[in-house]
Amino acid sequence: MAIISTLIGALAPIFLILSPFTSYTDQILSIHRTRTSAGFSLDIPLIMLTASILKIFYWPGARYDISLLVQAFLMIGVQMTLLKVALDNRPPWRGERPFTETGEGRPFGFWRWNAQRPYWEYLLFLAFGLLVLHILLQPDGSSLYTRFIGYLGLTIEATLPLPQIQANYRAHSCKGFRVSVLGNWLFGDMMKMGYFFGSEPGRVPWAFKMCGMFQACCDACLGLQYWMYGNGEEISDVDSRLS
Repeated sequence: MAIISTLIGALAPIFLILSPFTSYTDQILSIHRTRTSAGFSLDIPLIMLTASILKIFYWPGARYDISLLVQAFLMIGVQMTLLKVALDNRPPWRGERPFTETGEGRPFGFWRWNAQRPYWEYLLFLAFGLLVLHILLQPDGSSLYTRFIGYLGLTIEATLPLPQIQANYRAHSCKGFRVSVLGNWLFGDMMKMGYFFGSEPGRVPWAFKMCGMFQACCDACLGLQYWMYGNGEEISDVDSRLS
Protein backbone atom coordinates (compact mmCIF):
# COMPACT_ATOMS: atom_id res chain seq x y z
CA MET A 1 0.00 0.00 0.00
CA ALA A 2 2.83 2.37 0.84
CA ILE A 3 4.45 1.65 -2.53
CA ILE A 4 1.21 2.48 -4.37
CA SER A 5 0.85 5.74 -2.44
CA THR A 6 4.45 6.64 -3.23
CA LEU A 7 3.96 5.93 -6.94
CA ILE A 8 0.76 8.00 -7.07
CA GLY A 9 2.48 10.83 -5.22
CA ALA A 10 5.34 10.79 -7.72
CA LEU A 11 3.43 10.22 -10.95
CA ALA A 12 0.20 12.15 -10.31
CA PRO A 13 1.82 15.64 -10.45
CA ILE A 14 3.45 14.74 -13.78
CA PHE A 15 0.14 13.47 -15.13
CA LEU A 16 -1.69 16.59 -13.93
CA ILE A 17 0.82 18.86 -15.67
CA LEU A 18 0.63 16.90 -18.93
CA SER A 19 -3.14 16.31 -18.82
CA PRO A 20 -4.07 19.37 -20.94
CA PHE A 21 -2.05 17.88 -23.80
CA THR A 22 -3.04 14.23 -23.29
CA SER A 23 -6.73 15.11 -22.93
CA TYR A 24 -7.29 17.54 -25.79
CA THR A 25 -4.59 17.12 -28.45
CA ASP A 26 -6.51 14.35 -30.19
CA GLN A 27 -9.72 16.43 -30.16
CA ILE A 28 -7.91 19.41 -31.70
CA LEU A 29 -6.35 17.25 -34.41
CA SER A 30 -9.67 15.54 -35.12
CA ILE A 31 -11.52 18.84 -35.63
CA HIS A 32 -8.70 20.16 -37.80
CA ARG A 33 -8.58 16.97 -39.85
CA THR A 34 -12.35 16.63 -40.41
CA ARG A 35 -12.89 20.39 -40.82
CA THR A 36 -15.90 20.32 -38.51
CA SER A 37 -16.51 20.69 -34.77
CA ALA A 38 -19.98 19.12 -35.00
CA GLY A 39 -20.76 17.06 -31.90
CA PHE A 40 -18.18 18.87 -29.80
CA SER A 41 -19.60 21.19 -27.16
CA LEU A 42 -18.09 24.65 -27.44
CA ASP A 43 -18.88 25.11 -23.75
CA ILE A 44 -15.92 22.88 -22.85
CA PRO A 45 -13.35 25.60 -23.71
CA LEU A 46 -15.57 28.16 -21.97
CA ILE A 47 -15.64 26.14 -18.75
CA MET A 48 -11.95 25.23 -18.74
CA LEU A 49 -10.71 28.71 -19.65
CA THR A 50 -12.90 30.41 -17.05
CA ALA A 51 -11.99 27.89 -14.36
CA SER A 52 -8.26 27.97 -15.14
CA ILE A 53 -8.11 31.77 -15.02
CA LEU A 54 -9.90 31.75 -11.65
CA LYS A 55 -7.56 29.03 -10.33
CA ILE A 56 -4.51 31.10 -11.24
CA PHE A 57 -5.80 34.04 -9.20
CA TYR A 58 -6.72 31.62 -6.40
CA TRP A 59 -3.12 30.47 -6.00
CA PRO A 60 -1.54 33.61 -4.42
CA GLY A 61 -3.91 33.31 -1.46
CA ALA A 62 -4.29 29.54 -1.17
CA ARG A 63 -0.73 28.51 -2.19
CA TYR A 64 -1.95 25.09 -3.28
CA ASP A 65 0.29 22.47 -4.94
CA ILE A 66 2.47 24.01 -7.66
CA SER A 67 1.68 21.23 -10.15
CA LEU A 68 -1.97 22.32 -10.16
CA LEU A 69 -0.89 25.91 -10.90
CA VAL A 70 1.32 24.82 -13.81
CA GLN A 71 -1.57 22.73 -15.10
CA ALA A 72 -3.84 25.81 -15.07
CA PHE A 73 -1.40 27.84 -17.19
CA LEU A 74 -0.93 25.01 -19.71
CA MET A 75 -4.67 24.38 -19.83
CA ILE A 76 -5.27 27.97 -20.89
CA GLY A 77 -2.89 27.61 -23.83
CA VAL A 78 -4.42 24.29 -24.94
CA GLN A 79 -8.01 25.46 -24.55
CA MET A 80 -7.36 28.66 -26.49
CA THR A 81 -6.00 26.50 -29.31
CA LEU A 82 -9.03 24.22 -29.10
CA LEU A 83 -11.39 27.21 -29.11
CA LYS A 84 -9.71 28.71 -32.16
CA VAL A 85 -9.83 25.43 -34.10
CA ALA A 86 -13.47 24.81 -33.10
CA LEU A 87 -14.53 28.32 -34.14
CA ASP A 88 -12.71 28.08 -37.46
CA ASN A 89 -14.52 24.82 -38.22
CA ARG A 90 -17.94 25.36 -36.66
CA PRO A 91 -20.87 23.89 -38.61
CA PRO A 92 -24.25 25.51 -39.34
CA TRP A 93 -26.45 25.42 -36.23
CA ARG A 94 -29.63 23.50 -36.95
CA GLY A 95 -29.86 24.93 -40.45
CA GLU A 96 -29.27 28.51 -39.26
CA ARG A 97 -26.18 30.67 -39.36
CA PRO A 98 -23.42 29.32 -37.12
CA PHE A 99 -24.11 30.10 -33.45
CA THR A 100 -26.72 32.79 -34.00
CA GLU A 101 -27.10 35.28 -31.18
CA THR A 102 -30.56 33.96 -30.36
CA GLY A 103 -29.35 30.35 -30.13
CA GLU A 104 -30.44 28.29 -27.14
CA GLY A 105 -32.09 31.27 -25.46
CA ARG A 106 -28.89 32.50 -23.83
CA PRO A 107 -28.78 36.10 -22.59
CA PHE A 108 -27.15 38.26 -25.25
CA GLY A 109 -26.38 35.06 -27.17
CA PHE A 110 -23.54 34.40 -24.71
CA TRP A 111 -20.87 32.09 -26.15
CA ARG A 112 -22.94 31.65 -29.30
CA TRP A 113 -21.70 34.71 -31.13
CA ASN A 114 -21.27 34.81 -34.91
CA ALA A 115 -17.96 36.68 -34.85
CA GLN A 116 -14.88 35.30 -33.08
CA ARG A 117 -13.82 38.56 -31.45
CA PRO A 118 -16.37 38.49 -28.56
CA TYR A 119 -14.98 35.15 -27.37
CA TRP A 120 -11.49 36.60 -26.93
CA GLU A 121 -12.87 39.84 -25.46
CA TYR A 122 -14.69 37.88 -22.76
CA LEU A 123 -11.47 36.09 -21.74
CA LEU A 124 -9.50 39.34 -21.76
CA PHE A 125 -12.07 41.19 -19.65
CA LEU A 126 -12.27 38.30 -17.17
CA ALA A 127 -8.50 38.16 -16.67
CA PHE A 128 -8.14 41.94 -16.49
CA GLY A 129 -11.04 42.28 -14.04
CA LEU A 130 -9.56 39.66 -11.72
CA LEU A 131 -6.14 41.32 -11.92
CA VAL A 132 -7.64 44.67 -10.88
CA LEU A 133 -9.51 43.05 -7.97
CA HIS A 134 -6.36 41.23 -6.87
CA ILE A 135 -4.34 44.45 -6.85
CA LEU A 136 -7.02 46.38 -4.97
CA LEU A 137 -7.89 43.71 -2.39
CA GLN A 138 -4.46 42.05 -2.00
CA PRO A 139 -6.15 38.92 -0.59
CA ASP A 140 -4.51 36.34 1.66
CA GLY A 141 -5.36 32.71 2.28
CA SER A 142 -7.98 33.45 4.93
CA SER A 143 -9.86 36.15 3.02
CA LEU A 144 -13.42 35.62 1.84
CA TYR A 145 -12.40 36.73 -1.66
CA THR A 146 -9.74 34.02 -1.93
CA ARG A 147 -12.12 31.29 -0.83
CA PHE A 148 -14.84 32.61 -3.13
CA ILE A 149 -12.82 32.62 -6.37
CA GLY A 150 -11.30 29.26 -5.41
CA TYR A 151 -14.62 27.51 -4.93
CA LEU A 152 -16.13 29.35 -7.91
CA GLY A 153 -13.34 28.28 -10.26
CA LEU A 154 -13.33 24.67 -9.09
CA THR A 155 -17.13 24.45 -9.15
CA ILE A 156 -17.14 25.70 -12.73
CA GLU A 157 -14.48 23.14 -13.66
CA ALA A 158 -16.51 20.39 -11.98
CA THR A 159 -19.37 21.08 -14.40
CA LEU A 160 -17.08 20.38 -17.38
CA PRO A 161 -18.82 17.16 -18.52
CA LEU A 162 -22.37 18.58 -18.23
CA PRO A 163 -22.57 20.40 -21.61
CA GLN A 164 -21.24 17.33 -23.40
CA ILE A 165 -23.66 15.09 -21.51
CA GLN A 166 -26.52 17.35 -22.59
CA ALA A 167 -25.34 17.43 -26.22
CA ASN A 168 -25.03 13.63 -26.29
CA TYR A 169 -28.47 13.20 -24.75
CA ARG A 170 -30.12 15.51 -27.29
CA ALA A 171 -28.46 13.78 -30.23
CA HIS A 172 -28.58 10.26 -28.77
CA SER A 173 -25.04 10.01 -30.09
CA CYS A 174 -21.48 10.74 -28.97
CA LYS A 175 -20.38 11.44 -32.54
CA GLY A 176 -17.78 14.21 -32.64
CA PHE A 177 -16.65 13.70 -29.04
CA ARG A 178 -13.37 11.80 -28.99
CA VAL A 179 -13.16 8.70 -26.85
CA SER A 180 -9.55 9.66 -26.11
CA VAL A 181 -10.84 12.74 -24.25
CA LEU A 182 -13.22 10.60 -22.22
CA GLY A 183 -10.50 8.07 -21.47
CA ASN A 184 -8.16 10.77 -20.22
CA TRP A 185 -10.92 12.31 -18.10
CA LEU A 186 -11.69 8.97 -16.43
CA PHE A 187 -8.04 8.06 -15.90
CA GLY A 188 -7.39 11.58 -14.65
CA ASP A 189 -10.20 11.24 -12.12
CA MET A 190 -8.56 8.13 -10.66
CA MET A 191 -5.16 9.81 -10.50
CA LYS A 192 -6.57 13.00 -8.98
CA MET A 193 -8.57 11.19 -6.31
CA GLY A 194 -5.53 9.14 -5.32
CA TYR A 195 -3.31 12.22 -5.25
CA PHE A 196 -5.79 14.57 -3.55
CA PHE A 197 -6.64 12.18 -0.72
CA GLY A 198 -3.19 10.61 -0.48
CA SER A 199 -1.31 13.89 -0.13
CA GLU A 200 -0.25 15.29 3.22
CA PRO A 201 -2.90 17.43 4.97
CA GLY A 202 -3.10 21.01 3.71
CA ARG A 203 -1.27 20.39 0.46
CA VAL A 204 -4.49 20.12 -1.57
CA PRO A 205 -7.44 22.27 -0.34
CA TRP A 206 -10.79 20.60 0.26
CA ALA A 207 -12.26 22.65 -2.59
CA PHE A 208 -10.23 20.55 -5.05
CA LYS A 209 -11.35 17.31 -3.39
CA MET A 210 -15.08 18.02 -3.32
CA CYS A 211 -15.23 19.37 -6.86
CA GLY A 212 -13.05 16.50 -8.06
CA MET A 213 -15.50 13.95 -6.65
CA PHE A 214 -18.44 15.63 -8.37
CA GLN A 215 -16.60 15.76 -11.69
CA ALA A 216 -15.67 12.09 -11.40
CA CYS A 217 -19.37 11.19 -11.06
CA CYS A 218 -20.21 13.29 -14.14
CA ASP A 219 -17.39 11.65 -16.13
CA ALA A 220 -18.76 8.25 -15.17
CA CYS A 221 -22.16 9.34 -16.52
CA LEU A 222 -20.49 10.43 -19.75
CA GLY A 223 -18.83 7.02 -19.98
CA LEU A 224 -22.24 5.38 -19.59
CA GLN A 225 -23.55 7.53 -22.45
CA TYR A 226 -20.69 6.44 -24.68
CA TRP A 227 -21.52 2.82 -23.88
CA MET A 228 -25.23 3.40 -24.65
CA TYR A 229 -25.02 5.65 -27.72
CA GLY A 230 -21.59 5.05 -29.22
CA ASN A 231 -20.62 7.01 -32.34
CA GLY A 232 -23.92 6.46 -34.13
CA GLU A 233 -25.69 9.03 -36.28
CA GLU A 234 -27.27 12.00 -34.58
CA ILE A 235 -31.07 12.17 -34.44
CA SER A 236 -31.03 15.33 -36.56
CA ASP A 237 -29.06 13.49 -39.28
CA VAL A 238 -31.57 10.62 -39.33
CA ASP A 239 -34.56 12.96 -39.36
CA SER A 240 -33.18 14.99 -42.26
CA ARG A 241 -32.56 11.81 -44.24
CA LEU A 242 -36.11 10.52 -43.65
CA SER A 243 -37.76 13.85 -44.51
